[in-house]
Amino acid sequence: MPKKLAAGNWKMNGLTAGLDEVRALQAAHPEPSVGILICPPATLLSAVAGALGGTAIAAGGQDCHAEANGAHTGDISASMLADAGASHVIVGHSERRGEHGESDEDVAAKAAAAHGAGLTAIICLGESQAQREAGEHLAVITAQLAGSLPGGATAANTIIAYEPIWAIGTGLTAGPEEIAEAHTALREALEARLQDGAEVTLLYGGSVKGANAAEIFAVPNVDGALVGGASLTSADFSPIISALEET
Repeated sequence: MPKKLAAGNWKMNGLTAGLDEVRALQAAHPEPSVGILICPPATLLSAVAGALGGTAIAAGGQDCHAEANGAHTGDISASMLADAGASHVIVGHSERRGEHGESDEDVAAKAAAAHGAGLTAIICLGESQAQREAGEHLAVITAQLAGSLPGGATAANTIIAYEPIWAIGTGLTAGPEEIAEAHTALREALEARLQDGAEVTLLYGGSVKGANAAEIFAVPNVDGALVGGASLTSADFSPIISALEET
């Protein structure tokens, strides 16, 4: 998949009728020059992967368990996601860290499980509004990166998504200077940690829309976006993809 990536996280949204949006997106971008990824709820993953089979758009999961199998009712392993047609999986999203109490150690274990199953792990990082106002945001996200990256992480199997918590689903978006500051710090940390850290895809997430996508993608070290609500329909997601193709 190209370094530039537009990834859609449907979160807990989407029924079978949503497959029409997937087909419409594929029709709008039959030969994209950037990577496109749809991460539907687990109930739709196999159907979405099937609908996208043979196209340039990939399917991914929204979370996985750190164990390959076992007595974990309601959980899904990375190998199950791969078996359903996923090529990627999101781990460490702030909603998982917040609502389910996941630690950096938990996220690193999930990312390692993803790698073991042949999946690309999209590791999410981000600070709260209070942490930003206290001037702790760079220390917070670089610490999250250090704790969430598993051994064996490379640019080929790992993507980093910076999503300031205060901008997720709020309509607020970090300004270009704020995004540049965070992404520069993450890039420097990746280069210090990984031999190919300069090649790791860095995504921005947090109320990305067609109206602000071009401005965000013009920021140095922004290789694409992890998009929430705006990825649910082709009409909203397609302009974001087009903006990324034009950068």
